Amino acid sequence: MKLIYIALITLTCFSCTNKKKSSENTKNTGIQREIKTPEFQMILDSAGVEGSILIFDLKNDTYYSNDFQWAETGRLPASTFKITNSIIALETGVVENDSTLFKWDGEDRSLESWEQDLILKEAFHYSCVPCYQEVARKIGAQRMSQYVSKLEYGAMDVDSKNIDMFWLEGDSRISQFQQIDFLKRFYESELPISERTEMIMKQMMIIAENENYTLRGKTGWSIRNGNNNGWFVGYIETGDDIYFFATNVEPKPQFNMDLFPMTRKNVTSKAFRQMEIIN
Repeated sequence: MKLIYIALITLTCFSCTNKKKSSENTKNTGIQREIKTPEFQMILDSAGVEGSILIFDLKNDTYYSNDFQWAETGRLPASTFKITNSIIALETGVVENDSTLFKWDGEDRSLESWEQDLILKEAFHYSCVPCYQEVARKIGAQRMSQYVSKLEYGAMDVDSKNIDMFWLEGDSRISQFQQIDFLKRFYESELPISERTEMIMKQMMIIAENENYTLRGKTGWSIRNGNNNGWFVGYIETGDDIYFFATNVEPKPQFNMDLFPMTRKNVTSKAFRQMEIIN
């Protein structure tokens, strides 16, 4: 199996070794295990950000992270909520499929890539905020609140006043552990949604696909009280192995913010390589 870390469990202690013989602290949490992974911290330090990379190995019921406390803290979901927003839109019929068209009204938008007509799949990958605000308004506060509760997606604070902004500002919160729990239930067809919605979403979420792996996910970026917070969540399939991930980072002082959009993905990719999930 392509893992750097192999937890050897005895009756009295845990000892962890890997190919690079790095030291680890392992915590038994019952069914699932948590392995402290200092190499992830080195990846974040080198990138000039602070935060946590959380990876869950489904086959071995094991979490890996540099900072489990950070991973347990709830934060605004930002555009990672587009996964859930899309699911609810499909379930309610607000959108028909991933080819549903969003017409640009000609008004200036924050990003040039948003200033065009977009189908749902494109709006998802371009992370078009105005498109998904339109979706949220059509879903409505009552249905949105019912669905996020039904799907057990974090702790969303939804009402008629914030229906098109609640995932970007305010009191809505979700942790990295909750992100992975949601994605795991989605992958294992445990969400109370139709098979059709699930199939559309699994296809729409693909970021990269080749002979070695398929990567699905979504980024997110919120700015609250002047503080930037970035997400990258999803899962990667490599043969029979499935790894779920939720990366959450914030820039350190003097960080070049032009690099922030790619940093979230880059540090996650380096963690995959560190664990030998990908080459």
